[in-house]
Amino acid sequence: MMKRNTTISKMMLAFMLTAMLVFMAACGANNANNNANTGNANASEAPVQSEQPADSPAASETAYPLTVTDATGTELTFEKAPTKVVSLAPSETEVLYAVGAADEVAGVDSYSNYPAEAADKPKVGDMTTNIEAVAALNPDLVLASSSMNADAVEQLRKLNITVLATDPKTYDETIAKIETIGKIMNKTSEAAQVATHMRDVKQQVTDAVKDAPKKLVYLEFSPGWTVGSGTFLDELLTIAGGTNVGAGQAGWYEVSAEEVVKENPEIILYPDLGEDPNPIVTGITSRPGWNAIDAVKNKQMFEVGNDETSRVGPRLADALLQVAKALHPDLVK
Repeated sequence: MMKRNTTISKMMLAFMLTAMLVFMAACGANNANNNANTGNANASEAPVQSEQPADSPAASETAYPLTVTDATGTELTFEKAPTKVVSLAPSETEVLYAVGAADEVAGVDSYSNYPAEAADKPKVGDMTTNIEAVAALNPDLVLASSSMNADAVEQLRKLNITVLATDPKTYDETIAKIETIGKIMNKTSEAAQVATHMRDVKQQVTDAVKDAPKKLVYLEFSPGWTVGSGTFLDELLTIAGGTNVGAGQAGWYEVSAEEVVKENPEIILYPDLGEDPNPIVTGITSRPGWNAIDAVKNKQMFEVGNDETSRVGPRLADALLQVAKALHPDLVK
């Protein structure tokens, strides 16, 4: 089991690092440290937008034709709800299931492990999408990340396969993505329920910590790597009543051990990597000088869910609650 978990952890780390490299190549040297979940530098400034005719019926039903513009600036028009959808990212898979479109899921990437039944769907690749496998499923829609799946998006579009590429960088943009996918799938009521829950959780946490002193927090999402400004994880820390010690830089980057000691965080957060001992904890406790950090001395180091904190999908609400409870256990239950 440990060997399997180690393999999974390494694959997930490689997956996230690949996403960062894709982003840096897309945005150029001046923006190389920006959010690893950002796609096309020009087109992804705003969330996915959708347009419906003026005489659209009630929100419980989508009026077609429906036109949306995705994170790459590509305009897509749907004449009806897609019936065969392939997901290239775990976050997109989770959205499809959350809005009640499980029956329409024709294939997923190998990292799609939630909900459990997603594992039974045909696989179309991991970090590298198997274009032939996707095409063989004859999908009428492919959901992808414009940064992590950039090459696949381009190749699939050359085959005239419809691809909706998204790249939310904030909690609210994640909600907007879910609502858009729900509208495309004619699952607007279900998507609205997911969106309402996520907004309620955000409001719950915001209200709970609004008068609380900010906690100084360090988050290490993978051994030796932290998260800076302009990322959804930095935003989660802020909403949860924290101040990210890594916010001095943008995006996802390798830590400066000396700088973290200097900042002296009160709390350290890290994801569950499925290994015992957690390699992040091993690294933290073995670094010179880190035993003097308040979070380490006072045993204020807390584990959070890996998938929840790394996927821009419906469980981002769970991630926010986990972070808020770690930072302010007396205020957030």
